[in-house]
Amino acid sequence: MTMQPKPLDAAPDLKLPTYDARTLCGAADQAQFVLEDKIYTLRITRAGKLILTK
Repeated sequence: MTMQPKPLDAAPDLKLPTYDARTLCGAADQAQFVLEDKIYTLRITRAGKLILTK
């Protein structure tokens, strides 16, 4: 099952889709993304920062 994240309302001056990182990562505080057959991991640290690794 593929979960489709729902974009948040972005600020009027921003035209980019905006997503809540905690919603993307779920309870595990990590999520994987695929771009051109490469897997990336997004992690939320205990300090509330984001780390994206390949």
